[in-house]
Amino acid sequence: MEGMRKERRGFASMSAEKQREIASKGGRAAHEKGTAHEWTPDEARAAGRKGGQISRGGRGRLPSDSDMRGSGAPDAGTEPGRGE
Repeated sequence: MEGMRKERRGFASMSAEKQREIASKGGRAAHEKGTAHEWTPDEARAAGRKGGQISRGGRGRLPSDSDMRGSGAPDAGTEPGRGE
């Protein structure tokens, strides 16, 4: 199968405009059927708060002193060989 190119098929081959049109039809159908989820202001607020809390715990956070204690890094202000 060397040299053969995969063809884009189905949804991926459609223009962004056509994809958007199909997706919006699905959204309208779900609302008409009554199965679409509609956020209340309280639900949206809680979801946003939860997402913000999770994102703060990852890579963008500066390490605190307590995070560094078990990492093998020496404590600030102590010299190697001088036990306290």
